[in-house]
Amino acid sequence: MVLAMIPGSVADAQVVRNVEVRGAQFIPEDDIRRTCGAESGVEYSRWELLAIEDCLMSTGVFETVALSREGDTLVIDVQELDTRPGRIDASIAYVSQDGLTASLAYERYNLFDRTYGAFSLEYSKEIQRYSANLYRTEVFESGLDLGFELVGGRDDFDDRSFTHETIRAETYLAWPVSATTRFEGGIGFRDHRLYDLDPAASPLLVREQTNGISAPYVRLGLKHKSLPDAEEGDDRWQNFGYSVRLDQYFWNIGTSDPLSDTRFEALMQFPIADRTRLLFGFDAGAVTGLNGNATRAIDRFYPGADGFRGFAPRGIGPRDGGDALGGNTFVRASIELQRDFGEVFKAPVLGGIFLESGGSWDLDDTLGGAIDDGWRRRSSVGLSVVFDIGKTPVSLYLATPIEHEPGDERQTFGISLSTQF
Repeated sequence: MVLAMIPGSVADAQVVRNVEVRGAQFIPEDDIRRTCGAESGVEYSRWELLAIEDCLMSTGVFETVALSREGDTLVIDVQELDTRPGRIDASIAYVSQDGLTASLAYERYNLFDRTYGAFSLEYSKEIQRYSANLYRTEVFESGLDLGFELVGGRDDFDDRSFTHETIRAETYLAWPVSATTRFEGGIGFRDHRLYDLDPAASPLLVREQTNGISAPYVRLGLKHKSLPDAEEGDDRWQNFGYSVRLDQYFWNIGTSDPLSDTRFEALMQFPIADRTRLLFGFDAGAVTGLNGNATRAIDRFYPGADGFRGFAPRGIGPRDGGDALGGNTFVRASIELQRDFGEVFKAPVLGGIFLESGGSWDLDDTLGGAIDDGWRRRSSVGLSVVFDIGKTPVSLYLATPIEHEPGDERQTFGISLSTQF
């Protein structure tokens, strides 16, 4: 045990205006503050601060704990024990739009010093994916973090007339401005292709097929989250919170097909009663050629299924015959009233009622006006339920479109469950 002597005038009781935690990597800073009662606006004597040190050390998760004052700020400096040895998961998941998917995942929070590592594989009849991630904090002894991501895969959906294959690698720097806000900037390389077209595929897809576009790209990102964490239990329902994420990609740099790809997500939570909250969601995206070039089906957006309940995967947007072509632009807004019903038949149950509205539109090439790519609003209403069967989480919804267009593919029922081995 290391007990720091509290310097100077701390022998007398003084009011603490701020409490700052340093050195925490895995344990949430708020948990460290609350565990032993280190709060701002409270007057502490030297002996009370020593008691907080003893209390934190008694939790058994710290190698050292030291409290000190910097003006009216109380600093809690901790060094955590190696309590995150890693995890290997094998699972079988069922999602209504994708069928059965087998997955294998490994993660370790301290793979190397201050470095998180993860690897995953997914396999199903229509989808094969893999990913690897490394993330190191405070690289170059600065306030910046360094990350590396490798993602690849192949999909060949039964309701689509082509095969899509991609692989990309990215190195990025992250600047954690605060515990809730982070900026990112990355440089990567991507190879992706659209091939193996069906004989009856849309002429537009025939124009867009490619055996591969290999080129560097740049990504800029902003993430901000003040939503309560699930670990907060029932308390997370009682607080307002929101999160936003903005990503800007510049694909295919140095080729004749450069693209600008902008994606935005936002979520807000409003508590309205005990264990009852209102959720507002908003998603949008836009992709466009930067050199007068047209986008391809593998570049465009396909709202549907869990991303737009009430419609099937690739169920809305511009179409040519039976082929969903995606849209250069999409937007979706949702409102959902959720309630935590506690345990029903010894299983936790969360239920909700929702309304979603939005659309996907705009093509660079409409085959001379033969394809309708105009804005058409779609909307749906439905019910959602989340519960556990044993240790298996189950999520399902029932939805029905109330605004739709001829040719839209509907999906009134969705279910997702996963069990680990």
